[in-house]
Amino acid sequence: MTPQQRRARSRRLGVVAAAVAASAVLASGPGFAAGVGVARVAGPPVPTPGVLVPAGPETPAGPETSAGPAPAKTPAGIPAPTASPSVTATPAPVPSPTATGTPAPTARSGPAFGAYLDYGPLGVARMAQLSGWLGGAELRVGHTYLPGDRWSNIEGRPGFLDVWAHWRAEKDDRMLVLNVPMLERNEEGVSDAEVRRLLRQGAAGRFDHHFRALAERLVKANVPDTVIVLGWEMNGITYTHRCGPDPQAWKTYWKRIVTAMRAVPGQRFTFDFTPSRGRDAVPWTECYPGDDTVDIIGMDSYDQPAGISFDEQVTEPYGLQEHVDFARSHGKPISYPEWGLFRNGDNAEYMRRMLAWMDEHKPLYNTVTDYCPHGVWQCSKNPEASEVYRTVLSGRTDEPATEPTATATAPAAPATPVPSTGPTTGPAPQPTVDCSPLDLGDWAEYWMGGKLCVRMDWWLRSS
Repeated sequence: MTPQQRRARSRRLGVVAAAVAASAVLASGPGFAAGVGVARVAGPPVPTPGVLVPAGPETPAGPETSAGPAPAKTPAGIPAPTASPSVTATPAPVPSPTATGTPAPTARSGPAFGAYLDYGPLGVARMAQLSGWLGGAELRVGHTYLPGDRWSNIEGRPGFLDVWAHWRAEKDDRMLVLNVPMLERNEEGVSDAEVRRLLRQGAAGRFDHHFRALAERLVKANVPDTVIVLGWEMNGITYTHRCGPDPQAWKTYWKRIVTAMRAVPGQRFTFDFTPSRGRDAVPWTECYPGDDTVDIIGMDSYDQPAGISFDEQVTEPYGLQEHVDFARSHGKPISYPEWGLFRNGDNAEYMRRMLAWMDEHKPLYNTVTDYCPHGVWQCSKNPEASEVYRTVLSGRTDEPATEPTATATAPAAPATPVPSTGPTTGPAPQPTVDCSPLDLGDWAEYWMGGKLCVRMDWWLRSS
């Protein structure tokens, strides 16, 4: 640390110390200390004069691939942190669907759901904000990804999983979904010949110890029941862990990984086999490793390619219907770890039909990919689809209910559309005249419940 950095750090700590000391004697509004404001994440953010509160983040952009997108990554393969949040209004009430057309699912029906909101602590903090935007809907599923750049990260680097484990432990019925790469250099364009060599090494047991290490860390972190989405979208060409170069070696390698992780004492992992919808590079059925090492049969299903209708997404070879039929024939539940908008833009019809499809076929869980171009809350480019998502899911609790009436027929749109109050892309919020936010980093802000904001007029307020 340079002398300038040490001096800057000392100044920041001095300001924090003064603010904390002042908060012991000064009066303040509800939920805040007098000199220091910490924005809570237990519900939708409500701006307080002079105090910055967390709001929806700016829209992160992720890569777009033929096999379906992955979370935005840094060059090292780690999902990129998003920019500073921008202030948004408190969500407006959501109208009930009209009586015409197919009724929307009831608020207390449907599968467990969540969203991919960010790979790290901001993703956890945003769960409460998304729940507030959805009228208090219960988000039971948290979804993140292990970086695939090197083996040490695939093993779950120290500290990475802690915040997710803490969120999972807060409620017994929550579900942590973790995408796990099967090989390092997972997004570096490795050749088919090299992939084939690596898959055969994996099938021979060379990489077993990395997955034992991951399993041990998950058990130690008190998340032994994590859903492992292993080697996702293996039927495509995007990832080094793709199946196409040697399907037999890939299946054998999958079995070795599952066997190694299941051998760790205390584990209760669930393994989710998740191809992308459609044939892609190879039929995903050729990659299926067998019922003994697969617990869930998932599918990543985005609104693509351009011009395709939802009916075509259902009936295409290796599409939505074949996925449901294949899982049923193997006695396995289904899931949708990744889904959302894509090549067809703000497509309200896709959103209605996909939500109705999931209510009809009852996957174990689903998590929408919530950043542009796919998302509904963190992407202002999709207002019509966003409103459909919000209307259908607002207030859901995932408690038992009567059978939903939704079918593949699209439910009617709201009679009076309400403008989306989700996050929009824009400049970071500026400090108010009497309040100065401190940048303490993502981790500190998560555990504190928001940004630390120091009132610059606290000495006047004390007099």
